[in-house]
Amino acid sequence: MMRFDLTELTAAERALQSQVRAFLAAELPVGQHTPGLGMDARSDKAFSRKLGARGWLGMAIPKTYGGQDRSAVDRFIVTEELLRWGAPVRHHWVADRQTGPIILRYGTEAQRRHFLPLICAGEISFSIGMSEPDSGSDLASLKTKATRDGDGWVLEGTKIWTTMAHENDYAVVLCRTTPRDEVPDKRQGMSQLIVDLRAEGVTATPIEFIDGSADFCEVVFDEVFVPGDMVLGEIGAGWTQNTSELAYERGGPDRWLSSFPIVQELLRLRAGGTLDDSLADLLGGVVASYSVLHNLSLSVARSIDTGGAPAIEASLVKEMGTRFEQDVVNAVLALVDFEPNVASRSLFEELLVTATLTAPAFTIRGGTLEVLRSVAARGLQPSGGGR
Repeated sequence: MMRFDLTELTAAERALQSQVRAFLAAELPVGQHTPGLGMDARSDKAFSRKLGARGWLGMAIPKTYGGQDRSAVDRFIVTEELLRWGAPVRHHWVADRQTGPIILRYGTEAQRRHFLPLICAGEISFSIGMSEPDSGSDLASLKTKATRDGDGWVLEGTKIWTTMAHENDYAVVLCRTTPRDEVPDKRQGMSQLIVDLRAEGVTATPIEFIDGSADFCEVVFDEVFVPGDMVLGEIGAGWTQNTSELAYERGGPDRWLSSFPIVQELLRLRAGGTLDDSLADLLGGVVASYSVLHNLSLSVARSIDTGGAPAIEASLVKEMGTRFEQDVVNAVLALVDFEPNVASRSLFEELLVTATLTAPAFTIRGGTLEVLRSVAARGLQPSGGGR
């Protein structure tokens, strides 16, 4: 059953929000930095380290492991402000959002003590090794396999659309550790391994996107030896563990704030002028949608804090949010009376061109619309198995 509880920020949470805003205004002054589009913003390890020093990475991780013992809502607040500002979040993004919580939940004590302090400090970066060339949206059909070899595993296979694998330090790789013909269900027999992306046999090849950027990679694992102590969680429990990550990956503000800097820059360009009807309509529509998505996403974070597993709710937020991100880009394109130019020196045009070229990926990354709608539809079914 799907559920979103109405919630608001407390006084302490609003104080945190103000602190983050003051930090960003001082660290990345308007006009002196080029904002990025959501989680696709540039990578800046020094900036990530500054966030770590302020306790704004790994916020929900216990202090024992370098975190702050804070809530998912606190992390939501910090993340929302970083994305709204277009801050350079790429270096720490996956590690903070996804890998840290999963290692905390499923990792060994040795893995927690090694990786979590480094994640909280902004020192290391992670990629997600899920998608494969011939699997499409059927992740359970993956072919990447790991074979037992002494006290470790030999990993073979290929992953695709693995963001920043050519620069990041590690990847959590979902692979088959029991042959498909030895399990009754294809979702069984899979495990997760923490793989050093600089290990012998790992080749990460960037895939150039239409705008010339190359953030996605094809990653080939050619008989890569993975030590036995780098198995994440239980052997054979990879599918269950992987599914539990989806609430972290799909329900956050990164799924609806990617195109926010475009609207913000458009308003800066029109500052002091008359707010014509077309711009007023655009502004009214996006503000209303931002408010709705903010509250839905905040509800997901509250649910995580109270022990929930809102994977279905997160899927709906992602489905609505990424379509909205694309709608914003199209609405702005329809509003401007010129053709955006790739060679333009205008920040607004630069952002609009980048968004126009990359927006088609918004509704693919993190799960396609069709998959998300299927997940959400199951959540709308009445309990008790009614049709």
